[in-house]
Amino acid sequence: RRSEIFARFLLDLVTMSTEEEITQQITTLGNAIKDAKAAKKPKEEWDPLLQEMLALKTKFKEVTGKDFGPPPKEKKEKQVNTQKSSEKNKEKNAAKAAAKAAKEAKKEQNRLEREAREKAKADKLKGIGMDTFGDIPMVQSKEITDKRWTEINDLRPNLAGKDVLVRGHLQTSRLVGKGTFVLIRSSLYTVQGVCFESKDVPAAMVKYIANLPSEAVVDMKGKVTVPDQPIESATQKMVEIQISSFHCVNKPSAAMPFQMEDACRPDFEKESDVGAYLGKDEDQDKVAADGLVRVGQELRLDNRWLDLRTPANQSIFRVESMVGHLFRECLMQKGFVEIHTPKIISGSSEGGSDVFKLDYFGNEACLSMSPQLHKQMAAACSGFERVFETGPVFRAENSNTRRHLCEFNGMDMEMAIKEHYDEVLDVFSDLFIYIFDGINERCKNELERVREQHPFADLKYLRPTLKITYAEGCALLREAGVEQDDFEDLSTENEKKLGDIVKEKYDTDFFFMDKYPLAVRPFYTMPDPENPKLSNSYDFFIRGQEILSGAQRIHEPELLEERAKAWEIPLESIKAYVDSFRNGALPHGGGGIGLERVVMLFLGLPNIRKAAWFPRDPKRLSP
Repeated sequence: RRSEIFARFLLDLVTMSTEEEITQQITTLGNAIKDAKAAKKPKEEWDPLLQEMLALKTKFKEVTGKDFGPPPKEKKEKQVNTQKSSEKNKEKNAAKAAAKAAKEAKKEQNRLEREAREKAKADKLKGIGMDTFGDIPMVQSKEITDKRWTEINDLRPNLAGKDVLVRGHLQTSRLVGKGTFVLIRSSLYTVQGVCFESKDVPAAMVKYIANLPSEAVVDMKGKVTVPDQPIESATQKMVEIQISSFHCVNKPSAAMPFQMEDACRPDFEKESDVGAYLGKDEDQDKVAADGLVRVGQELRLDNRWLDLRTPANQSIFRVESMVGHLFRECLMQKGFVEIHTPKIISGSSEGGSDVFKLDYFGNEACLSMSPQLHKQMAAACSGFERVFETGPVFRAENSNTRRHLCEFNGMDMEMAIKEHYDEVLDVFSDLFIYIFDGINERCKNELERVREQHPFADLKYLRPTLKITYAEGCALLREAGVEQDDFEDLSTENEKKLGDIVKEKYDTDFFFMDKYPLAVRPFYTMPDPENPKLSNSYDFFIRGQEILSGAQRIHEPELLEERAKAWEIPLESIKAYVDSFRNGALPHGGGGIGLERVVMLFLGLPNIRKAAWFPRDPKRLSP
């Protein structure tokens, strides 16, 4: 029945064509639906009527082009009171309006001023708009300003009250209440800076300084003051900087492999200076008996650029620099000429096979074990007579000890003699005394900084230098119960023992031995004229370890060839060297000194790696 009604409705819908007809039908259906809802009839009964009405509304829009329903109500225009006020009311109303406007303007002005004050206060706390702290742009040599930096080691109480600008590494920072304390380090020297909140120092500045990572490069500016008590943590104990500006020049971009505070700790116990060195930090994380952590040698060397920042290392290598300077200074005063010899040679300079070999454009070559052959050519054959050189020396010895390196810096000297090689020994004695005196006089501060971390006893030496023969040294060892033959080379242990014996007997850490067995010396060593088993050769020792080896050299080509054959050295490989003596050569002698070993032993260091900038041993090729 319902489907029939709906079908009839559709037929009627099609036939309706006027607005009035559709409107009348929609109204009828609407009333029917309204009555059904009022009678609370179920939706199923009046829902078809609803669908018919919706369809009619759609039809209505198709016919009329507008939606079915009453038209929207027109907005009533606001009636404007056109009644004119009296002149008196006009003035009164104008005065009220002006007063109200003035009051509102004043209120707005007060609000803006209050907001400006609050913003300024907040900005100051945050440091916004201030140039007294923060990261500076990367230094790219863009400009030269009128800034003047003061070296930290120049900070003295006489600068009290003056503003200074210093640059250095941020060693430590410590936040205390509303202030921070910093320690700035440049090379050997440190100074303390202090920054507390004030009307000129916002909290953000204090926080910025305290949050900078250690070892950041910073510029610190402030007024120099004299503290009530010496600042024990700084080298500049009698001054302090009241910080007015603080800027970061460069921040570390990687985590620190160790803390500088740990790297600067004094040695808790003396490390052995003899025996094998395995190149392992087996005790790296071991806490010493004093409860403090130390940084192991290998970790230091892996990060040598950081390790070199410690005051002890800064001092060690300044002492090393001074040794080189004094070496040159003394010899030049004695009429020596500095030379520079090649480090790539065609044959071994010392004899033997412990050389680094390389291909030289299809020919076999090696790195020089010493400038021996060329310095002889210069002194004895080229007319320079007195020469010296400082430069790298290469030894392909798989010696994993605490005193050997595969590359070190040699300080070599060669000179013509008139009649006896004692002339050479006298120069060496003067040279070492000059160096030792110079270090003690010119490096007092550096020596104390080394001693703070690596305690050592002052070197004792005699004037002139103590001289004993090799046979006398062997006899002293045998008297002490140590087995030692007069014609056998000394072991490292026996050298150390002999050093102790000499120290006890002669009260000196420095001496030299003469007349070594010929069999343990290089092929170019002059044999002893009275005993063919001995030679005109010598070694110098500091604290029982060799630091120089030398001799009178052979200047006759026939004897040179004879000795080379005895060492099984191919004559072709040293032909140029031997030929240089065929045109008349001066009698001569000299020696080679290991720079790192001199520094190591003078400072009482237990490992030569501590005296080498970037050590090269059988297990280390970087950094």
